[in-house]
This record gives sequence, C-alpha cells and structure tokens, in this order.
Amino acid sequence: MSETTSTAGERILLDGITKKYPGQSDPAVDDITIEFPAGEIVMLVGPSGCGKTTTMKMINRLIEPTSGRILIGEEDVTDTDPDELRRRIGYVIQGAGLFPHFTVGDNIALVPRMLKWDKKRVSDRVDELLDLVGLDPAEYRDRYPRELSGGQQQRIGVARALAADPPVLLMDEPFGAVDPITRQRLQDELLRLQEELHKTIVFVTHDFDEALKLGDRIAILQTGSQIVQYDTPEQILANPADEFVEGFVGAGAALKQLSLTRVRDIELHEAAVAHVGDDPAEAIAAAEAIGREHVVVLDRFERPQRWVSLRELRRMTNLENVRRDTDLETVSLASTLNDALDEMLTSSHGVVVVTGRRNSYQGVVRVETVMEAMQQLQQPPTEAVT
Repeated sequence: MSETTSTAGERILLDGITKKYPGQSDPAVDDITIEFPAGEIVMLVGPSGCGKTTTMKMINRLIEPTSGRILIGEEDVTDTDPDELRRRIGYVIQGAGLFPHFTVGDNIALVPRMLKWDKKRVSDRVDELLDLVGLDPAEYRDRYPRELSGGQQQRIGVARALAADPPVLLMDEPFGAVDPITRQRLQDELLRLQEELHKTIVFVTHDFDEALKLGDRIAILQTGSQIVQYDTPEQILANPADEFVEGFVGAGAALKQLSLTRVRDIELHEAAVAHVGDDPAEAIAAAEAIGREHVVVLDRFERPQRWVSLRELRRMTNLENVRRDTDLETVSLASTLNDALDEMLTSSHGVVVVTGRRNSYQGVVRVETVMEAMQQLQQPPTEAVT
C-alpha cells in the first residue's frame, strides 16, 4: 500500500472565549485565550468541572461560545456553518461512539460520503485508514462494532475521525473506558500516527500521566477554564507555577521524568529474527550464532508475530503456519521507559520487542538498558566549569 499523504495541522486560536449558561451566575468558561500550535498535541487537564471539555467542544461548536473568536489557521470560524465546520474537524470520544448498525467500513466512510466523494475514493480511504491504525482491511472492513474489542473499536473511532483528512483532531478522554494495557497501546498508536500525520490535536484528559506521555504541551486548568500553567511537560515538572499545579502533578515528580524519555532515545539491541516461511534450520543457526535461545518471527510486513524457542524450532519442518501471539509484549519507539518496564514485568524473555511505523520490527530493549537510563536521569546535572 502506498504511503499515506495527509493535510498538515493548522494552528487554533481561542481568543477571549466565554461560555455562560442561562440561570448560572458564574461562566463555565471565562474569557479564555489560548493558542494551540500547528501539528502539536496539546493536552487539556484539570479537575472535574473545570471546563476543559466545554472549552474543547467550542472549537467545533458542539457548544456555542457566548462571546469571543475561534480561528483555525487564519480563518475565523466563529460564524461558519457548524455542520460544515465539523466535517473539517475530527472528533473522537470515549467508547468510540460507533454506529452499531453500520459496518466498520460504513462507520469510517460516514463523512467522506457526506462530502460526496466517489465510491472508489471512499473505499480506498477506508482501506488506507484501517491499515494506518493497524487493522487488516480484508478482516475488519465488513465487521460490526459488536464484533470488536474495546481497543479495536477505539482504533476505528480514530480512523473515522481522520477519514476526511482534517487538519484538526479533538479527542475527549478517548482512552478512559479501556483497560490499562489497551490504553497504553492506544496511546502508543496515537503517537505513532502523529509522527506520520502531524495533525493539530486537542486532547482532554483527567490523567496527568497521560498528559505527560502524549502532550507536546499541557494546559492545566482550574474552575472556569482559568489557565494556571501552559507549558511543555518538562517545564511543568521542573517549574510548577503554583501550589495548585504542584498538587495536581502529585508526588514523585522526579519519577515522572521517566515518562518523558522515549524508547527511541535509548540503545536498542538486535534479537535473532526469522520470517514466516523461513527454514527453521536457518533460524536456529542465526540464533546460535549470536547466542540466543529464542527467535522472534516476523511476517512479510516485518511485523513481529511471536517468540519461538530453539527447542520448538527443532521440532518444526517449516515456519509457514506461525500464528500471531496476541499477548506478545511489545512497545513502540514512542513508548516511555515506564511503558517498557511495565511490559518487561510480564515478559519471560528479559527483553521487549520494539516496533516502529506500521508496527514494523525495530529491535528489542533490555531491562539493563532501561535501568541504566533511569539511573542517568536521576543523577543531578553537573555544573559547567567556568
């Protein structure tokens, strides 16, 4: 399949935005001005009731602002037709919000069909996006949401939001309803997609650790969408603006620094690898040549399928029917050191497989390497000699 081409993100400016509801003395959002840079992930985080979701929903006018301006790029969209505006902005919610009586393909095709794309263009786009979010089009296109896991449904929700190639993506606690392991993998998938697509993403969460992992910038809000601090994760951890931010960051700020270091920032090691269809004898020889007891088997797209021991290989006549291990411990290049350690706790190999674009094999990361990186991070910086 050809490489995905996409519309790059555009900056968003909320200029003096206020939202007052009838019968309430205090505004839900009070004169907020904030700019979201083009192509970045900005996290809106704060306690319940602080107005972060209301602020985000005013960008696509699901909630109409009482006053103020909304600019996307250089265009003031405050008075744009709301339906037309929403077709230009992707929107992902918790639980994916898929139409249960539509197939996966029909769910993804919804907005392109509204935009009157021709049938072939719609079909090609559905397959392209399924491939982009790591789901085989032939296997998933004609399924219904009830036939999918929670994580798969959320991937389809992201694919649907990207269907018309919008420059802006709004995400309202999209991973809050899935289990922790699936949540981590969805976060990694989002970071991988962003490396390819460079959208402007506004992401609402109540989880500060999620904000640290995903955000290029974090806006910490309190009641009325008052912005207490808006900065990079590194700066917020190192220099919290006040006691409110300190309390929100919580204990263990030094340990949280580990969530800012990515697997791509540390040295990867090479495992013994083989491909589906290879001769087991050749795989054994390759493993023994570098002193390994296991081989990671890759498919024709270089995607890791499972670990196979030398003992298993000696009993096999071919590697044709190697099925993917759904519990295979993997992390992506965008995963954090904390993610890698979490996976290592359940790994029986002492290493975790690392994947890159389109889930292709990149190498493995060892626990010793992660521990060394952790020790270096926790050492105080040495002062420059003058």
